Amino acid sequence: MSDARPPLPPFTRETAARKVQAAEDAWNTRDPHKVALAYSEDSVWRNRDTFLTGRAAIVEFLTAKWAGEHEYALRKDLWAHDGRRIAVRFQYESRDATGQCWRSYGNELWEFDERGLMTRREASIDDVPIEEADRRIHGPRPEAERGLSFPLQ
Repeated sequence: MSDARPPLPPFTRETAARKVQAAEDAWNTRDPHKVALAYSEDSVWRNRDTFLTGRAAIVEFLTAKWAGEHEYALRKDLWAHDGRRIAVRFQYESRDATGQCWRSYGNELWEFDERGLMTRREASIDDVPIEEADRRIHGPRPEAERGLSFPLQ
């Protein structure tokens, strides 16, 4: 299992929380190749209205995503877990090419194989325009905030 991505299922609350934090950390690098390594070769995604299959498609999707979402910063929060599945709520903020800031709220459903690779990801996401002064997510999560939930608004 050289490509294993611990923690492995079945998940406890502690291991599910570690998996969520690891995902947040990876996504905050904005490195599509690094992020894609957490997914199985044949991983299936639904991201909003986009459907993808496989790591190559994930890399292509994330490359395009982060080309348009400047100053992207993400927070994920464990919602629930059961065996091989984890439910996550998240928020991220970014700025588009026109300078408009956005806060995006979402929920994800994840399913993993025995190696801890995500085989399925379904994400529902809503975007809200915000003012620069209303931004509250700046860069990766500081160590002191790890494990803490974040406010809804």
